[in-house]
Amino acid sequence: MFTTRRTTSSNPHFVQLVDALNAWLRVKDGDKHSYYNQFNHIEGIPHVVVVYKDDTPVACGAMKQYDDNTVEIKRMFTDPEQRGNGLGNKVLVELEQWAHELGYQFLILETGKSFEAAVHLYQKYGFQKIPNYDQYEHIEDSVCFRKSITP
Repeated sequence: MFTTRRTTSSNPHFVQLVDALNAWLRVKDGDKHSYYNQFNHIEGIPHVVVVYKDDTPVACGAMKQYDDNTVEIKRMFTDPEQRGNGLGNKVLVELEQWAHELGYQFLILETGKSFEAAVHLYQKYGFQKIPNYDQYEHIEDSVCFRKSITP
């Protein structure tokens, strides 16, 4: 059975999952990892979702304020052994609901073009491709998305 919990970036299970994400990305991103990693610090993120299978943390995601109306989705990850169980969906739905409760109007995020499953997930949940923003503006391997969450 899977359960979803809201927490913060100080949650040790979130930290554990982010460590696994970083190890996976070091391999996947290769030489580009250090560039991307500089934008992925987790200290002080107040809005984190962790999914558990029984008592084991298996997926996570976070959001942080981008501007007065927008939060940026960060650190989405599902344990490779649990992929295919809809856990990314669970994390996204919970983050979107939380952002809506907090009064935000938009979600934005960045992912790598080569992460086809992630790109598919975001498009499936109504994210629209936008021009790359901020530090991703001139990065060919990045793709950025935005979703309106106002009714």
